[in-house]
Amino acid sequence: MLNQSVAQLLNAQITAEFYSAYLYLDFSSYFQETGLDGFANWYQVQAQEERDHAMLFYQYLHNNSAKVALEAVAKPERKAADTMGILKAGLEHEVYVTSLIHNLYDAAQQSKDFRTLQFLDWFVKEQGEEEKNAEDLIQKMELFGSEAKGLYMLNSELAARVYTAPSLVL
Repeated sequence: MLNQSVAQLLNAQITAEFYSAYLYLDFSSYFQETGLDGFANWYQVQAQEERDHAMLFYQYLHNNSAKVALEAVAKPERKAADTMGILKAGLEHEVYVTSLIHNLYDAAQQSKDFRTLQFLDWFVKEQGEEEKNAEDLIQKMELFGSEAKGLYMLNSELAARVYTAPSLVL
């Protein structure tokens, strides 16, 4: 049986993951509208990952006989108005999600919920990868994005990204 506060945080994480998917779909839409279909693809793949993350939390709660409470997902508020601003907002969001995962991990640790700790280990590692991917994208944009040929090459690279479902066993 899951600790009540841990279950509440797991439920909140479902909403946070779906919000992340909405946010990345919004980013993808921006890039689609600006003609950067590779960037749009990259964020569509990100959105798919976030939806799968939400479903992993959803299934984990069910597998542990905990009630799932689906909350409303807020509309993303895009504050950035250019490519670099969007990329930096993506990194900022990943850092925020990492803090949510760390808070969840801390709550599970305090309640000695070892099963949830083991489940969350994958997400801790995943968030490290997500932050690194966002940082790398910013760095590539800084290096190559200011000239048309470099931006074209970067856009082409991002267009080749394909979605791979997570292989986490619940």
